[in-house]
Amino acid sequence: MSMRAAAPAETVQPAFDERGLLPAVCQDATTGEVLMLAYMNRESLARTQASGEAWFWSRSRQELWHKGATSGNVLTVESINIDCDGDALVVKVRPAGPACHTGERTCFFRRLD
Repeated sequence: MSMRAAAPAETVQPAFDERGLLPAVCQDATTGEVLMLAYMNRESLARTQASGEAWFWSRSRQELWHKGATSGNVLTVESINIDCDGDALVVKVRPAGPACHTGERTCFFRRLD
């Protein structure tokens, strides 16, 4: 079996969709648990990188959203990885409380039957 050598890491630029958004999967940096899915635009990504805390674009409110601004449940960013196509992010975070607005640790607490 032939294995292809891993290519050296290369810089991939974000490929925002037609609305100017990228899906951002937030993952607990310690446990690996997926906490939430949100969307970032250029400004929220820049604010996240500058502040070290997660910022998103709220599609329902059409405004920037600093995770934890009202609840105190901020997400401190450890790293941001971009996929091979540049159109999705994995944001590894240290949560300061529940990630979900319902009070659950993760937004993915319900099973699909």
